[in-house]
Amino acid sequence: MSYKLRYAKLRGVARFAAAVVASGVAVAGLLSPATAAAQPAVGSSEATRQGAWDTRNSLNSQAGTLPPDAAQAVQGAVDGAVNGMFPGLIQEREAAIRAENERRAAAEAQSSAPQSSDFDRGPCPATARACVDLAGQRTWLQKDGNVEYGPITMSSGAQGWETPRGTHKVTRKVKDEISREFHNAPMPYSVYFTNTGVAFHAGRVDWLSHGCIHLNHDDAVTYFNSLKPGDVVFVY
Repeated sequence: MSYKLRYAKLRGVARFAAAVVASGVAVAGLLSPATAAAQPAVGSSEATRQGAWDTRNSLNSQAGTLPPDAAQAVQGAVDGAVNGMFPGLIQEREAAIRAENERRAAAEAQSSAPQSSDFDRGPCPATARACVDLAGQRTWLQKDGNVEYGPITMSSGAQGWETPRGTHKVTRKVKDEISREFHNAPMPYSVYFTNTGVAFHAGRVDWLSHGCIHLNHDDAVTYFNSLKPGDVVFVY
């Protein structure tokens, strides 16, 4: 590294250090003199807390221009100072940001899902949690009549082993299931919805079954995690 470049970086660090000091004074000034000198600002106003949060974010953003080790040290020092004056502020605001991001993601997922007005649900009622269209060899999960997952490709019972039509309810779930009737054939992620052994489970969707609904692996995992005993399964 050239002397000139190193000197320029050191000057940048010095300027940043000065900004940290100045901002620290500004944050302290937001508190009453007695509070700043004697104890953390637990009872400070929301405006004061917001000012401290904004200052913290600004300083940490500036620290991002420093070399990684220096940036980490400065950000740790800034967070330590803010936590000292405003205990729990950083954790509280970060938790609120995470919650808002999760809310937005859920809203976007819901808005992108096909709605009942745009999607052919056939005769599957809005009260059903899972719908199975034998003619279309498709299935989907829904909530309050709105499609939540799918439709996805599936395979159903072969001739003589037809999947029973009608309204059923999930009875039980077995993750590592096998079929004793059919030579211990694997039935991973089984979700049973009849009393005769018919279930959703992972299997080849290009093979017809002995009555069960074959799903691709990832789809079977989603059905297993989403469906609960008592959920309505409608097959038509």
